Amino acid sequence: VNMTHPEPSPGAARLFLEVSTVHGAPSLPLHSAISLFLLSYTECTSVHVHLVWTRAGSARALSGALPRSLPVSELKREDAPPLVRSCRLPAVLEADGRFCRAGLAVVLRCIIQRSCLERHGRRDVASLLGFKGTCLKACAEVSQWTRLCEMDIPSAVEEHLLSPTEEGLQVPAAILHLEHCLAEPVRVHNDDKLRRNKLRQQRNARSVQPGAPGEGGQQVCPTEPQGEDPRAEPRLAQPSEGVELSAALAKLSVDAVPAAATRECSDIRRVKTAELPDLEHVFAEGLYFTLTDVVLLPCVYRYLSSLAQHAPHTLDRLPLLLRWYARVRELPAIVRAAHDCGMSLSSPQRSRTFSPAPGTPWPGDAQQESPRPSEEHFVGGPRPTLTKLQENGIDAVFSPHPCPSWSLHWETLPSAVSPTEGKMSASRAVRKQQQLNNLVAMVMELARPGHTIVDFCSGGGHLGIVLAHTLPKCQVILVENKEESLARARERSSQLSLPNVSFIQANLDYFTGPFHVGVALHACGVATDMVVDRCVQARAGFVVSPCCYGFIQNTLKFNFPRSKKFAETVTCKEHMILCRFADQTAVQLPAERRSIGKRCMGLVDLDRGWAAEAHGYSVRVMTMEPESCSPKNNMLVGILAEKDTAGH
Repeated sequence: VNMTHPEPSPGAARLFLEVSTVHGAPSLPLHSAISLFLLSYTECTSVHVHLVWTRAGSARALSGALPRSLPVSELKREDAPPLVRSCRLPAVLEADGRFCRAGLAVVLRCIIQRSCLERHGRRDVASLLGFKGTCLKACAEVSQWTRLCEMDIPSAVEEHLLSPTEEGLQVPAAILHLEHCLAEPVRVHNDDKLRRNKLRQQRNARSVQPGAPGEGGQQVCPTEPQGEDPRAEPRLAQPSEGVELSAALAKLSVDAVPAAATRECSDIRRVKTAELPDLEHVFAEGLYFTLTDVVLLPCVYRYLSSLAQHAPHTLDRLPLLLRWYARVRELPAIVRAAHDCGMSLSSPQRSRTFSPAPGTPWPGDAQQESPRPSEEHFVGGPRPTLTKLQENGIDAVFSPHPCPSWSLHWETLPSAVSPTEGKMSASRAVRKQQQLNNLVAMVMELARPGHTIVDFCSGGGHLGIVLAHTLPKCQVILVENKEESLARARERSSQLSLPNVSFIQANLDYFTGPFHVGVALHACGVATDMVVDRCVQARAGFVVSPCCYGFIQNTLKFNFPRSKKFAETVTCKEHMILCRFADQTAVQLPAERRSIGKRCMGLVDLDRGWAAEAHGYSVRVMTMEPESCSPKNNMLVGILAEKDTAGH
């Protein structure tokens, strides 16, 4: 490994990876190891790697785990660029220093995109993003699969490695979840043809076995699978030998030639789709090798290596994971990258001395996975809940708007500031301007020169860019997980030559930096609660406009109701009824129904406000002016009490 400190080439992005200390020795967390492994797999050269230490140390002790040809620099976290220090690692900083990508999935997708730009012919690298380019694209707050791969499995493996010999060792719930996913039937684009081909192979195998006539006495299609010797001893096609693996290997091959179109025998064509055999997993997401497999390999490698050394009998619980691992570790590009990163992908040996009798429970089985809460089925309307709250002295309260007529001078602003430049109708653009008037007015009450304002869930930057232009002495950071939206925001910022705006592509959880005011316009569902929670952690003021109340649900971080008084009065189910009816404020609905929806909105946001007030905030729930600017026209403004702002 080149342990000198070479300067990044012009235009090169800078990848910042965490180095931790375990039992006094330097160690690469799995997120760092996965990032390095993908760099080696893609042979990406336009990314310069920095190993970031939270404590003093030297990466020379890690040289066996670093790609051999990769130039690496080291620095302390306090010496990293400010935008990087505001994020959980891994993070990629663009050459201009104003655009940062943070979080494992976002960083890995960036590496793939840069590698494809370097070499346009790398179809194998581009295919890692899947059929529609969406592999691990959804944020972890929305996608259970992304959360499993990006967060749950790496965390579970690292926790296991801290105590690999603990008594009563259990398979982590995340690993068991992956094992169960590998047993699910596979659905791929145009899988009907593959499933009929699989049926043909199965019938061919049965037809030549002694005493095995065709199914149901039907005539069996006599065609032999291409490439098989008809004189060879016939056998039933297995998933590892049949149509699934053939399709997977054809996809992996850079020089693969599309198979000639063939017409199935009539008896195969007549079989109903529901009666066709299921396709089985070859790789983690189905038949095709994707970024998910690259993410899982270092995790599974470390976990299986530990089990083979400390608890080999546990391997018997993971037959599908072992089959997946055996398949992945034979791929030539994986072998090359593993060798480059010092990973010895040997086959873990199962125990030959321990095998429980059928039906014998494994140690800790009852504690492996807690059952998921069943989805509530709502019956009836919100009136019983509204009455119950009212009887306990709780009802929606809206504070008066302090400046209902205030407006930006839109006609004098540069065109790139206005939402009319976006892809929306003229009437919607006017309503968007009205919404922005409300939030900007409230932010101007809170922000001071030199303050940092964070626009969470910024989208195309409608709010953040207006704030950056209106408050030139403040720094504005746009945080958004959708790359396409941030690209539009960057373009508008460039047109305006705004020096005080920067961008972070990341999930909300990956932004950890200090700031003074947090804003969010129509953050959907629980995202509003995440924004308020992040502001409370940073002891920052907030101006947020919630949206999509019906999407609110309990998460790993939040349980509803949020406040103590609401939780003592209504159940979670009753709170969810309020959330469902809070979404019924569309203009086409009857006036009485909209009124009930508005009242439910006010109660849900009152609960949010009281939860923040328990942490020293004063929160006002108010209505945007004019009310017609949006069906979701609530706005929460939170300010720290004076005694809590003294040291901020």
